[in-house]
Amino acid sequence: MPVSSLEIIILAAGKGKRMHSSLPKVLHQVAGKPLLGHVIDAAAQLEPVKIHVVVGHGKDQVIGQFAKSSGDYPEIDWVEQLEQLGTGHAVQQVIPNIAQDSSVLMLTADVPLISPDTLMPLCSAMPAFPLALLTAELSDPTGLGRIIRDDTNSVCGIVEEKDASPLQRTICEINSGIMCARAGDLRKWLALLDNDNAQAEYYLTDIVEIASGLGNPICALQPQQNFEVEGINSRAQLARVERIYQRQQADRLMESGVTIIDPARVDIRGEVNIGSDTVLDVNTLIIGPTTIGKNVRIAPNCVITASQIGDHSALHPNTVVEQAVVGENVNVGPFARLRPGTQLSNDVRVGNFVEIKNAQLADGSKVNHLSYVGDATVGRNTN
Repeated sequence: MPVSSLEIIILAAGKGKRMHSSLPKVLHQVAGKPLLGHVIDAAAQLEPVKIHVVVGHGKDQVIGQFAKSSGDYPEIDWVEQLEQLGTGHAVQQVIPNIAQDSSVLMLTADVPLISPDTLMPLCSAMPAFPLALLTAELSDPTGLGRIIRDDTNSVCGIVEEKDASPLQRTICEINSGIMCARAGDLRKWLALLDNDNAQAEYYLTDIVEIASGLGNPICALQPQQNFEVEGINSRAQLARVERIYQRQQADRLMESGVTIIDPARVDIRGEVNIGSDTVLDVNTLIIGPTTIGKNVRIAPNCVITASQIGDHSALHPNTVVEQAVVGENVNVGPFARLRPGTQLSNDVRVGNFVEIKNAQLADGSKVNHLSYVGDATVGRNTN
């Protein structure tokens, strides 16, 4: 459901020093998609008037990556932050492009698990509240900004850990980095920012204390699941978020009637649809767009990429399928490879150590073992 006059800013200018990589942090991937891509997808589902992305480090790489796959994403307003002077400074670069009567949702590009269902209530707090924050209660808040509340339990500020006192560091309610504000108010608050802090940066989070000090009520909401606000600053955090994402995908498939022998050893990347009563065994990798029918058996160590697998078929161990179409009641493998352009009609059998490339095998044909078939058409019931 769209929010009236919503514009979204995604902060993607940081270098990501702890990644120790020449690749900009926002281009590192979860489930085969850049971190920034996941956040843009979530933002687009809110149907905003415009999505603005602030870039800085690796600007050309970031914009170039999304230009290659422009058909997969909505139109983006790319805004450059020439000097990385903090998150508040980053938003200041976009404000001239924002309509005065808009609500402005501010996201970070390194939180790929954020869901539209969590973001919608935050946006819906506008215009009743001039500012709404997404916070979370964590058992270990180390490294994160803490939410400061006054004697009435109202939010009155955010303190970054480097600037926090020992007492403030005991607070477990953290800032997710996600907030929504009325554009007119946001302009006023940004103009009052200074860089008098340990990082000598203009913190976006300082607008909370500014807004509170001016008598503005602040709405604080929490995500549906805390993992939604897990940010990525290191390879270890990237791996952790990957596993959370994969478990989400496995749960989705199991709830729809798919059997997964070990959810920790099946990876799903991209758009994948699987019919009921299909069984995925261990070490299966499926890369979309892929459709797998009902009652299919996928044995261990199979890789399926951008393919269609028909009902009641079976891929035996160590089979690789790429950009192929497999009909119903087909058996493939073990140790078989279907390369791009392969089309197997119903009741076909492709045995062990067989490679098929850009070939069509008609109903009932068999290529049992130790064979290569390429750029060919094979008739019905051929053996």
